[in-house]
Amino acid sequence: MEIFRVLRIFLIFTIFFLMGDPYFSLSSSLPERLVKSRAAHHNYTAISEFRVLNRKTLGYCPDPNPYLQITTSSIAKLSDEEYITVNVTGVLLPSTHHWVAMISPSHSSVAACLENAILYLQTGDLASLPLLCHYPVKAQYVRNDPDYLSCKKKECKKKEKGRCVLSTCGASLSFHVINIRTDIEFVLFSGGFVTPCILRRSQPLTFANPNKPLYGHLSSTDSTANSMKVRWVSGNQQPQHVQYGNGRTVTSLVSTFSQNDMCNTSYLQSPAKDFGWHDPGYIHSAVMTGLNPSTKYSYRYGSDSSGWSNWTTFKTPPSGGSDELKFLAFGDMGKAPRDASTEHYIQPGSLSVIKAMADELSSGDVDSIFHIGDISYATGFLVEWDFFLHQISPVASKVSYMTAIGNHERDYGDSGSVYFTPDSGGECGIPYEKYFPMPAVAKDKPWYSIEQGSVHFTVISTEHNWTQNSEQYTWMKKDMAGVDRSRTPWLIFTGHRPMYSSNSGNIVSRSVDDKFVQAVEPLLLANKVDLVLFGHVHNYERTCAVYKQQCKAKPKKDGNGIDTYDNTNYSAPVHAVIGMAGFSLDTFSTNGNAWSLVRISKFGYTRVHATKKELKVEYVNANTRKVEDSFRITKS
Repeated sequence: MEIFRVLRIFLIFTIFFLMGDPYFSLSSSLPERLVKSRAAHHNYTAISEFRVLNRKTLGYCPDPNPYLQITTSSIAKLSDEEYITVNVTGVLLPSTHHWVAMISPSHSSVAACLENAILYLQTGDLASLPLLCHYPVKAQYVRNDPDYLSCKKKECKKKEKGRCVLSTCGASLSFHVINIRTDIEFVLFSGGFVTPCILRRSQPLTFANPNKPLYGHLSSTDSTANSMKVRWVSGNQQPQHVQYGNGRTVTSLVSTFSQNDMCNTSYLQSPAKDFGWHDPGYIHSAVMTGLNPSTKYSYRYGSDSSGWSNWTTFKTPPSGGSDELKFLAFGDMGKAPRDASTEHYIQPGSLSVIKAMADELSSGDVDSIFHIGDISYATGFLVEWDFFLHQISPVASKVSYMTAIGNHERDYGDSGSVYFTPDSGGECGIPYEKYFPMPAVAKDKPWYSIEQGSVHFTVISTEHNWTQNSEQYTWMKKDMAGVDRSRTPWLIFTGHRPMYSSNSGNIVSRSVDDKFVQAVEPLLLANKVDLVLFGHVHNYERTCAVYKQQCKAKPKKDGNGIDTYDNTNYSAPVHAVIGMAGFSLDTFSTNGNAWSLVRISKFGYTRVHATKKELKVEYVNANTRKVEDSFRITKS
């Protein structure tokens, strides 16, 4: 029976992909969930030629060139971060189709791959073998060297009577490499990303210390600010330690996750389950206790056998109920390469946003950070979590880095997510919860609340059941109803998918889920939520005080010309979409909505300053560092 089921799926999908766009040609003949799966990968998860490399039948190119070589500048053990020069030499005929991939682990072999192409239908490519069994970490066309195609880097390989009769061409490429624990190699291909074949492979390169403790990041454990959790990654499963304060030490708890933990469905094999897998090593966590709120401490993590991190200074947030809080907030960051490489998924604004926030943190004027969904965009290509953790370390290692789960962390078919789209690539929230353990209700129930300064944060998961009388709905209703507004006068509600956006999304993934709005928006009004922060849509947008699409109140200009909402006589929440921290930006609809007051499609983040009397929010352009929107919410 199993073989007939597979053959049936194969026939359906062969027709599906050959006939083109499923929305217009096959939408009535395919199961809805299959139409949505392929379409969501194509339109929302940015499939490209490089992204479907894993489904290419691969072999060595028929190339008899005896001069061709690929070598690297590094022959010693690799450091934790460096730029490696990859040299391609001995090329007889330069081509625009030549490219170099960074592969890890280096022992990947075509021969070891199972011929199970039917399980990879979501990529739209039905070839029989994955590329080297492992998806390339990154790749560059050799033509990135501007001298390659013109053959300005010539070498004479054969002389006759003192005259060169055979010369070859060469190129040099720079690759940014961080410690991902498994050894790497560089592979030279011909045929581009569409019809690749191997020309040459470099010697494997090994990291000097694959057990090195790296990528430490902090989070708050509760509202007292008397403790902070630090999380880091190492290749060593033995417990390590955090040293902090005046000689205090705490031993780490160690966890990990495996390929078997990743999600699958009965009809699709996920990237996380197979070709996108990369060993995460071991994830260490320890709680630093006995801290004081709003205080600076130094810490380091590791062990004598595995090595130690550098000493880092961090700042605890203010305790809940105190007067003042300064935090940064954004969504949809992801990561981008620090070289000219192509990766399976790139969020181009992420580097500039991190740099701007790191500069702001250096002033000492930031207490915490809130990243509300779509964290790394690894989406089943697990090595990218390492690159993301490396990228955020200048900020996440110094203040409390709080997160909410998004569709690209959780959603996958048959996983129990509210949404069917395969946006997590089979991760189904497992890496997210391992790397970013928030003070959540329970495993795979990643909603929580926390108080810092004068603010109570209610953080939900838009990807888990939020319908009326669901567990999460009951929790958020109780949580918001129990806020002591004399202690924390400001109630900020946050999650990933928005309730208001002037970007409609696409036919598969709408920006706003009306069912979510109908179920949850009444709770916001009933509990007098002051500010609602969402991501998911990749721009910045601010509303009036809005409820059920109607402006209940509009701000007035204060003496400095800043929009001010007076919540002394509460009318409705103010919503802000802040998903502009990295992912390619979204445009706005040309149709105006009365509730939409400010729209900005530029990379940046929000800066919030809360006192007992005022909540001031600023949108900061990451490239210019200028404040491009500012508003206040006040109470007498």
